[in-house]
Amino acid sequence: MTGPLPGHLLAAADRVCAAGRQVVAAGLSPGASGNLSERVGDLVVVTPTGLGLGDLEPDRLAVVDTTGAPAAGARPSKEVPLHLALYRREPGVAAVVHLHSPYAVAASCLPPWSPASALPPVTPYFVMRVGRTPLAPYAPPGSQELAASLDGLPGRFTAALLGNHGSLTGGADLDRAVDAAVELEEAARVTVLLGGREARWLDDGQARELAERYGTHWG
Repeated sequence: MTGPLPGHLLAAADRVCAAGRQVVAAGLSPGASGNLSERVGDLVVVTPTGLGLGDLEPDRLAVVDTTGAPAAGARPSKEVPLHLALYRREPGVAAVVHLHSPYAVAASCLPPWSPASALPPVTPYFVMRVGRTPLAPYAPPGSQELAASLDGLPGRFTAALLGNHGSLTGGADLDRAVDAAVELEEAARVTVLLGGREARWLDDGQARELAERYGTHWG
């Protein structure tokens, strides 16, 4: 514990707690798994280690700076480097959601659909709300290797599957990051249910048009 959260971060802390309850209610955060964060200037409010997302309270959260150094609150999640990696590569991302939701985990154990995206453009909503979602190679949870695996992926994206691990989504705010996590889980569910059968995806032109219109990335 490094002291209470500064007052200007309390609104962000409330949003993190609300988002935690939301993903638990949606069945996307089994046990004490998963972590959330919101960036406020040069500080990041992040969930603590060892606490289920349904049990969050503002005074139990952690604050780190953009290097990952503790700044206030409780001991942060070990996945802080992963969150910071997405903040670094996409300056428009102000909130990050990392979950071990079942279909995203299942999809993360399968070969990727393409080098650019682990999942195909299975629905327009996946392309509109998430965009291309590359597969990061496996690295131990909480490790600098895992964060570096994100750094090593080419192109622009605001979501990824982590090999044999789960999902990572970012957004301009927590609502959008959570919405992306929900949509990613749904796209993974449909993909897994298809079981490798030949399927009809959106073609590249359709996917690119949607991505351009809704501000995501494809191709």
